[in-house]
Amino acid sequence: MTDTLYSAYAEKIDAVLAALEAEAVLPAGTNRANVSVEPPRDPSHGDLATNAAMVLAKPAATNPRALAEKIVEHLQRDPAITSAEIAGPGFINLRLAPQSWTDEIAAIAELGDDYGKSDMGADTRVNVEYVSANPTGPMHMGHCRGAVVGDALASLLEHAGHEVIREYYVNDAGGQVDTLARSTHLRYREALGEDIGDIPEGFYPGEYLVPVGQAAAEEFGDRFQAAPEEEWLPLFRAFAVERMMEIIKSDLAMLGIRHDVFSSEAALQAAKKPEAAEMWMREHDLVYDGVLEQPKGKTLEDWEPVELPLFRSTRFGDDQDRPIKKSDGKWTYFGADLAYHMQKAENADALIDIWGADHAGTVKRIKAAVAAMSEGQGKPIPFDVKLVQMVQLLRDGEPAKMSKRSGNFVTIADMVDEVGKDVVRFTMLTRKPEAQMDFDFAKVVEASKDNPVFYVQYAHARICSILRKAADEGIAPSGEQLDLLGEDELTLVKQAAQFPREVEAAARAREPHRIAFYLYDLAAAFHAYWNLGNDDSKMRIIVAQDPALSAARLFLAVQIGQVIRNGLGILGVEAVEEL
Repeated sequence: MTDTLYSAYAEKIDAVLAALEAEAVLPAGTNRANVSVEPPRDPSHGDLATNAAMVLAKPAATNPRALAEKIVEHLQRDPAITSAEIAGPGFINLRLAPQSWTDEIAAIAELGDDYGKSDMGADTRVNVEYVSANPTGPMHMGHCRGAVVGDALASLLEHAGHEVIREYYVNDAGGQVDTLARSTHLRYREALGEDIGDIPEGFYPGEYLVPVGQAAAEEFGDRFQAAPEEEWLPLFRAFAVERMMEIIKSDLAMLGIRHDVFSSEAALQAAKKPEAAEMWMREHDLVYDGVLEQPKGKTLEDWEPVELPLFRSTRFGDDQDRPIKKSDGKWTYFGADLAYHMQKAENADALIDIWGADHAGTVKRIKAAVAAMSEGQGKPIPFDVKLVQMVQLLRDGEPAKMSKRSGNFVTIADMVDEVGKDVVRFTMLTRKPEAQMDFDFAKVVEASKDNPVFYVQYAHARICSILRKAADEGIAPSGEQLDLLGEDELTLVKQAAQFPREVEAAARAREPHRIAFYLYDLAAAFHAYWNLGNDDSKMRIIVAQDPALSAARLFLAVQIGQVIRNGLGILGVEAVEEL
C-alpha cells in the first residue's frame, strides 16, 4: 500500500507488537494478520482505533484489557500520539498530534494522481468479464448498469495493484445469431430494392439493421438475393455479428468503456474447447454418463429418460448434477460456459463475472465448475459473480418514453445523448448493484444536494473557482505553514485521509460503489467547511487580512480536489472545473 497515514500507523502498531514478542508478552511468531487500524465508529472517541488486544489476547494467554495496557504503554512513548486510551473490552483509541494530519496533506500533494493507489493486488491477474451482450442489437438499458459496474470494478482493481484483463464474451453461436443473420438478409433484400413488407414474427424488427443490410448489399451485390438459405446463412451470420460488434463497441465507447479481449463462443466451439474441457473433466472424474432425475410435474408419458454427460456439480454445492450436452449432441449453455471459464482461467489468477440478475439461477453451477477446476488443477481459482439488478427509467417520476431506434428498448446512446456519460456512470454507482434502481432523467441532472453526481462534481468545481479567485487576488496555495490550520480543517483532512483504505476495502469486497459513497461524504465535508465562511468571515478560505492562512487553506483545498479527482477517475467520471 502507498505509505499514507493509516498504513504508517499500522506499521507502528506492528512494531509495538513485535516489541511485545521480544519481551515475551506475545508468543514468537504470533499471527497478526487480523489486526486492524481504522477510524473509530464514533469520531469523538479519537482519530484511530485498533483491535490488536482483542484479537491477540488468546494467543497471549491473557485478557484483552491486560494486553491493551501493555500496548498502550508502548504507544504513549510516541510523540505523534497525544493519547492512547482503552475502551470497552479492549479496543484502543488513539488521538494524533495535528502534525500527523498536516503531514497527510503534504503526502497527498506529493503523491498526486497516485494518492490512493496500492500494491495490495501485486502479482495477481484478475479477469473481469462484463457486458457480454448478445450481438443482436445496440446496447440498451438492460446492459448499461452491468457495463458501468464492471468497468469501474476493473479500474478499482487496477488502482489496488492488480493486473486486470477486461473481457467481453461474444455469444455468437446460438439460435439468436441465426435469427440475426436472417433479419440482416431481409434488410439486405430491402437495400436491393425489394419490397419486404412487414417484418415477420420472430425476426429482429429494429431499424438499426437497415444500414447493416445496406452494407451487405454493397459487399455481396445481388448474388444472395434469391439464393437458398444454406448458401448465405453462415456468411451472413459472420457478417452481421461483425457489424453488430462495431455498433456495440461504439455504444460502449460513449460510456468510456473499452475491453482488452473479445472472446467468441463460435471460435471457442470451432477450436473444440468444450471437447477438451469434457475430456479433462472425465480424467478427473468430474463428468460421468448418467440420467437426470425426472422433472417435477412431468409424467413418463411426456418425459423420456436420456443418458447424458453430467458434471458432478453437487459435489461442489449445486442442487443437482448438470448436463454439458443435449440429447442431440449439441453443447448446453452450461457446457459451453464451463469450457469458456477454463479458457479464462488459463491466463488469470482470479475470475469475476458481472451478470444481470436474471442469470441468478446459473450462479451455483458455474461456481461449482470453477471450484472443480481449482480442485483438479491443485490451485485455488478465486471466482466471484456480481449480479446487477435492472434499472427503471423515469421522467419526473413517471415511466420514461424516449426514441427507440431498436423498436422495443431504450438505447445507451439515447441516455448518453440526453444526460451525458458522467451522469450515467456516476448514477449507476450510487446504489449497490444488487439493489433495484430508478434512473429519473429529471433528477439526475438536478442541481441539488440530493443529486450525488452534481454534489460531488460541484465540490471539485467549487475548489477550482476558489483557486481562480485566489489567483486574481494574487494569493497562491502554499504548504509552508500548514500548522496555521485549525480543527475544522483537520476534520476535513481526516475524511480525505481515508481514501487509500477505502480503495483497498472496496477492491477487496469487489464493490466500486463504495468509492461513489465515499466521494459523496468527502464532498459533503468540503461543502460544510466552505459554508462555515458564510457565518464567520474569518472561516472563509480566502481571508484578505491573513495571506499566510489563506495560502494554507488553499493548499488544503487543492488536495481535497486531488482526492476527488482520483476517486472520480476510478469511476470513469470527469472532474469538471465549472458547472
